[in-house]
Amino acid sequence: MFFDQGYSGRVFIMGDRSYEESNIVIFGMPMDYTVSFRPGSRFGPNRVREASIGLEEYSPYMDRHLEDVKYHDAGDMLLPFGNAAKSLDMIEQYAEQLITDGKFPLGIGGEHLVTWPIIRAMHKEYDELAVIHIDAHADLREEYEGEELSHSTPIRKTCELIGPENVYSFGIRSGMREEFQYAKESGMHMSKFEVAAPLKEVLPTLKGRPVYVTIDIDVLDPAFAPGTGTAEAGGISSKELLEAIQAIAHSGINVVGCDLVEVSPPYDPSDQTAIAASKFIREMILGWPKK
Repeated sequence: MFFDQGYSGRVFIMGDRSYEESNIVIFGMPMDYTVSFRPGSRFGPNRVREASIGLEEYSPYMDRHLEDVKYHDAGDMLLPFGNAAKSLDMIEQYAEQLITDGKFPLGIGGEHLVTWPIIRAMHKEYDELAVIHIDAHADLREEYEGEELSHSTPIRKTCELIGPENVYSFGIRSGMREEFQYAKESGMHMSKFEVAAPLKEVLPTLKGRPVYVTIDIDVLDPAFAPGTGTAEAGGISSKELLEAIQAIAHSGINVVGCDLVEVSPPYDPSDQTAIAASKFIREMILGWPKK
């Protein structure tokens, strides 16, 4: 059982359609067991749902209304607290189920390590998988203080699984010297500091391929998103991230799944981070899955 069958929490705005009739499934991954600085992202998925109630159902960016899309909010997964390995296995199994059922997975984290099992599931299904990674941090470490299961390792693991030449990172402004050396020498694509402009240059090269997109909310400057576990000064604005999401939507690439991670409500009493995240998710719902 992946979810509490008695789950009765708030769903993402208009996300109350049944699983069977929906082609998009939203699911929360409330895991923050490996964070290296400030925990709390396990509360992110539900807070993003609560913030979504303030959204308009219509997007002027996409010129679409949420009533035009069929999506189901499954709630938060029942992950065994403190057991990262078992939690990752459960997330992978659920992602595999969604893929088998023909659903578009849209995950909400949780720490960034939760992206790794979804990519493993995607890799089993799709040949020539590419990954777009939007983040402040490189996440290219092999381990953190001896622990290979860490929120600082998912993109390194992804490179080793699908090949670094198939990984495209944007907005990176923090990491060990060795991480940046690996990016340079391995053949992966890394755009430092900026997102929208370099992303637009890359998107035409990804047409015809399955693409998974992962967004860490800390790509935003802390002025726009203070509610995250590892805030990093010098980030992009909410406007630029919206521009990037729109660029992906209008590019014609085949996005097969996505996630948004690292919203950590305890550090943002104003809820501006959750409010921004809910808007980004609305745009992802309306713009990324195949019509």
